[in-house]
Amino acid sequence: MANRTVKDANSIHGTNPQYLVEKIIRTRIYDSRYWKEECFALSAELLVDKAMALRVIGGVFGGNIKPTPFLCLVLKMLQIQPEKDIIVEFIKQDEFKYVRALGAFYLRLVYGSLDCYKYLEPLLNDYRKLRFMDRSGVYQLSHMDEFIDILLRDERFCDIILPRMQKRWVHEANNELDGRVSLLEDDLDDLESESDEEEMLAPPPRPRTEVPDPTRPAARDDRHGRGHSPSRRSPQRDMRNEREREKRNPAGHHPHHHRERGRGDHRHPERIEKEHGGKERNRERERERGEPGERKEKHHRSGRSKRDKNSRADLEIAEANALRAKLGMPPLVP
Repeated sequence: MANRTVKDANSIHGTNPQYLVEKIIRTRIYDSRYWKEECFALSAELLVDKAMALRVIGGVFGGNIKPTPFLCLVLKMLQIQPEKDIIVEFIKQDEFKYVRALGAFYLRLVYGSLDCYKYLEPLLNDYRKLRFMDRSGVYQLSHMDEFIDILLRDERFCDIILPRMQKRWVHEANNELDGRVSLLEDDLDDLESESDEEEMLAPPPRPRTEVPDPTRPAARDDRHGRGHSPSRRSPQRDMRNEREREKRNPAGHHPHHHRERGRGDHRHPERIEKEHGGKERNRERERERGEPGERKEKHHRSGRSKRDKNSRADLEIAEANALRAKLGMPPLVP
């Protein structure tokens, strides 16, 4: 008796209102604890208090398919079939968002497409957050406008198949609904008017004039042939300068013989060979002994290995002395 639809209830879409919920899910709801404890002998007046206590929307969840309190209250509303005025008040109130979601879902199940467009489309301007529980029992964040958009567009929600709806343009063609007006159209019109005013008040663009860069070298005029560069020297001039230099300093004698002339070296060949051989010998010795950094690294490595060996030996001696002390034997002498 507790699970039967009321006697004076009207058939919805040609069937029992409770049959809008599938039989498997309906059976799970009847066996749930929330249905037996909270929904027993529930009237339309007491339904408001239960709806105000809702904190999540969703269908069934978990491996054993538990129904949410939201789904249990939807089935209870299908069973007792409250008046349309109560459902409209659920939708129009602004304080309790889950009560509004419950009324919107019941309206989408029971009433026709014209009433759904009339009462649910204004809720698309409600952007409050809603908690939604998925099939795995995890809470997800949603919004009221997303919830209403799903009710108007999708065929299944909260594990319940939603009845088919007539397209909106059909009602507009039959003059049953006016064209949908979005709240964003006024803002778009204001933005377009502001952009037009800015274009009218904007000054005309000035012609672009090129400013010469003082750091940039001036372009060379090649119309009358390639110019002579001051840095370019002719080979005849170089030969003439070389002859004059030889006349001033005959036999390769230079007054400042202690300086290097150009790239040449005017020192004695034996002295040069001696210095060269000494440097080579020094390099070979350094190579045999190794680089200074390598010698330091080897020295540090050898010292570190010695310290490690000493510490390891001390640790072994300490462990052996502890064991000998437990056995009453004299300690080892390090």
